[in-house]
Amino acid sequence: MQLVVARIGRAHGIKGEVTVEVRTDEPELRLGPGAVLTTDPPSVGPLTIETGRVHSGRLLLRFEGVRDRNAAEALRNTLLIADVDPDERPEDEDEYYDHQLIDLDVVTKDGEQVGRITEISHLPTQDLFVVERPDGTEVYVPFVEEIVTEIDLEEQRAVIDPPPGLIDDRVEVASSRDSGDEA
Repeated sequence: MQLVVARIGRAHGIKGEVTVEVRTDEPELRLGPGAVLTTDPPSVGPLTIETGRVHSGRLLLRFEGVRDRNAAEALRNTLLIADVDPDERPEDEDEYYDHQLIDLDVVTKDGEQVGRITEISHLPTQDLFVVERPDGTEVYVPFVEEIVTEIDLEEQRAVIDPPPGLIDDRVEVASSRDSGDEA
């Protein structure tokens, strides 16, 4: 199975280094020296990582055969793709690869069918499940422990405990203005 692990950004310096937007929780495993990655577009690769380092909070990579700024800049916006065993799991038992979560059935803790996960949206503060409901509409479920209470890969389901209004229109709004107390 192939997973996108990074996107190449702009060139850094004059010796062929590039900035990288990391798209994996395991950059030390996927983006280490010697790693051979396929690319999108395919015509650019495969690329072999020669060196990597962190500079000002950004990962910088140099690839074999890329020796100057022009060659590095030509790689801009290329996706780096790693081959991963489909049965491989992340080291932390509470982490999952996107492909393990796509197509899971989503049910509430009471057993109510919500839909199925069609996409994982990775945002800066948290990940979201994009869940397609049986009627074709979508609902976004934050992938946080308070809401997603269980992931059962054997049963192919995600159990959620949604707050009011997350998956339905029944929202209860509490406001001190409605209590009738005047200040």
